[in-house]
Parts: sequence; structure tokens; C-alpha cells
Amino acid sequence: LEEWVKAKYERQEFVDPMKKQSYQEEVREGWLMKLGRDNGLFLKRKFVLREKDGKLKYYPKEDEKDPKAVINVETMNPTFQPEKIGHRNGLQITYQKEHRTRNLFLYHEDGKEIVDWFNTIRAVQFKWLKLAFPAEGDQELLKRLPRNFLKEGFMEKTGPKKTESFKKRWFTLDKRRLLYFCDPLDAFPKGEVFLGHKDNGYSAGLGLPKGTESNGAWKHGITLDTPKRCYLFTCESEGDQKDWLDHFNAIINTAMSPHDYAQESLLKHK
Repeated sequence: LEEWVKAKYERQEFVDPMKKQSYQEEVREGWLMKLGRDNGLFLKRKFVLREKDGKLKYYPKEDEKDPKAVINVETMNPTFQPEKIGHRNGLQITYQKEHRTRNLFLYHEDGKEIVDWFNTIRAVQFKWLKLAFPAEGDQELLKRLPRNFLKEGFMEKTGPKKTESFKKRWFTLDKRRLLYFCDPLDAFPKGEVFLGHKDNGYSAGLGLPKGTESNGAWKHGITLDTPKRCYLFTCESEGDQKDWLDHFNAIINTAMSPHDYAQESLLKHK
């Protein structure tokens, strides 16, 4: 919001609608601080995003010929995450790597730089969407662009046998996908749960099944039933329990799109 105000009133970026903005360039290059997957350290990395091929690449060093990673822009979801990352200009990029979710945690000291990266990713995604779905209008395509997560936070979870200890996990609710991590800054989730429609065997309710007791610190239970498995969670407070349950049921009561059915099928075979 601060950078938007500066863009409008200080830099007057919107005065001339025909003027090309920095995030509309065909190639964007720059250095960002990236959290290491294993060492927990933020290190400087070079990022390159090319509109022509729709891929984001990053390199450990300036003169590296081969990128450390190549990310298809259509799988990316960038979200501002200052609190989680611990930096006011924190940006999380979530994407699919070989049908598995991967998180990148980034920041830049200059707020404008990180906002420009966010807007550049959106601009490139929008252009690729127009090519992929030429019959859809701009307003429909905008719904496919990056979105904030519906909810994030800690819950406790037990294993499939229901006899394991309840362990504290970080949960991210991304549309119909519920991902859980050991730590909020983990690169990969330990698992993910698809939330389908109620008519297909999905439901969520208060409490735990009869005879099940939480052996963790939290006692406010939620039972999430799917055709594949029953998941048991506990929350720290009644308010948190109600909020998670309201989100689950809102999704379960919403009709699924063709894309949702494709995602459900993919997760069933993982």
C-alpha cells in the first residue's frame, strides 16, 4: 500500500496510461535475498524473468551459466509475507515442482523493487493467460492471477492411525489445498489435503471422533473427512477452531470447477 501511494503521488506512474512501467518490461533481472532451503540463511541470488518464455530463473552467482531453478510462471503464486519472513519487504513465491509444492522466501531492502517483482510476475502471467484462454474476457482472467492464501496458522495434527501424538504443524489453506509444514519457512510441505465438494464425500465438523483424545497441548478438535482419509486437528482456542472450520465448510459447500477436479485427481494419485 505504501509503494502504491508513492507510485501514484510521488512518482506519478499512472498519469500517462500509455507509458510503459518498469514491471511491464519483457525481461526483468535483479538481485534478491533468498532463504536457503537447508541452512536457514538469506543469501543474495540473481533472478531473471523473461516474458517470452514465461519462466523465472535464479542463479547463485553473476557468472553462472546454468540456473539453480527454472520455474514456469503459470504455476507461481507470489504473496507478500512480511511477518512470516521477518522483513517488511518479504515476498513468498509458491510454485509447482514436479507436481510438488515448493516455497521460495525472498526480500529486498527497497520496497519498490519487491513490489515491481510482484507486479512483473502478475503482468507476465496475465499475458500467458490471454494466449492460453483467448475466448475469456480480461475480468475472468484476472480471477486466475495470484491470490492471497485463505488462511494460515498453527494447528496440531495426528497421523493416519490416530494413535500417534498430536504434533504442532503450520497450515496454509490455498483455495482447495490444505498444506502442512513443520515450520512456516519450510521449502516443501510434509503433506497436502484436497478439499472437495460435500456431495463427493468431504465434510468438516467440530470435535474429535468418540474415543479419541488429544494427547497434545491443544484440545479444540476438528474432524475433516475425505474419501481417502479422515484427518484430525486440534486448535489452541475456540475462536481459532471456529475460524478454521468456517473456512473448511465454505470451501466444501462451493461447487468445484473443472480445474478443481483436475487437481483432485492429481493429488489422489500422488
